[in-house]
Amino acid sequence: MKKLLRYLYKNTTIGHLVIHQFIRLHNFYLFRIMPEKAFSKRKFRKSFNRDVDLDNPKTLNEKIVWLKLNDRTPLHTICADKLAVREYIKEKIGDDYLVPLYFQTKNSKDIIPDNLPDKPFIIKTNHDSGGGVIVKDKSEIDWKEVRENLTKRLKKNYYHRSKEWQYKNIKPCIIVEKLLMDKGGELTKDFKMHCFNGEVTMLQVDIGRFSGNHCRNFYDKEWKRQPYRWASPKENGKFTNPSEDDVERPQALNKMISLSEMLAKDFSYVRIDWYEVEGILYFGEITFHTDGGCVPILPAEWDRKLGDMLTLPKASL
Repeated sequence: MKKLLRYLYKNTTIGHLVIHQFIRLHNFYLFRIMPEKAFSKRKFRKSFNRDVDLDNPKTLNEKIVWLKLNDRTPLHTICADKLAVREYIKEKIGDDYLVPLYFQTKNSKDIIPDNLPDKPFIIKTNHDSGGGVIVKDKSEIDWKEVRENLTKRLKKNYYHRSKEWQYKNIKPCIIVEKLLMDKGGELTKDFKMHCFNGEVTMLQVDIGRFSGNHCRNFYDKEWKRQPYRWASPKENGKFTNPSEDDVERPQALNKMISLSEMLAKDFSYVRIDWYEVEGILYFGEITFHTDGGCVPILPAEWDRKLGDMLTLPKASL
């Protein structure tokens, strides 16, 4: 039946029109009407082929889903806002760790070459999740297309896509930051500190995250390679698999860990991202529910082992 519907959708005019309307209605219900709990249960079942246990969560993914539904404070919204979090970071650890901010606006029409620097930068929106527009040479960019895409992003409330409460009330805007690169002009590695109850427990390294060869490794605090993978889905059915070679221990690892633990004190589980450029440390972002708690950790036994390391709080709702 699925093959027939796919054929009719792609190869017949009437099939495309009829099925497209059903898809729109389905998506409207899924993202706008379906309750958060039902949405999370559905997504978990689709990923794991079993029901999530929210009464007695045991695995790390189950506990992330529980936190998504039960742990909510105004600070979660501040920290999920890529612009507002800058002030929070400044207050907690100082502004030395902030990536230079070149420009900000609420209007995509302001994103024109004359308003932007003559050096590499990245254009992001503050209220959602995902990559930005990387600009190394302004003359090579289709600015009309960039503005059109930004306009669409500004109109969307990411909460409706993820049902993560912290995104619901963020006021959208566009930010332009310095593009962090190494000496060779390549994008820097992305170091992500997963903190459980205020302590760094998992160290994630993403290599080539905007390339066709995005890899992801996991380490412990002593920089020992870990035997599990937590691979986010990419386009065309690909996943962020581990790299064959080990990643060199970052120069600022100890500072990265200590600063992460300072920032993590207010949360049960949080992921704090960093970049290192020639030994200089820059804060990236704060994430509360990695992949919504709906991407398997393999081997599966590690989902339970890591879950055992995280103690949940009482529900804040």
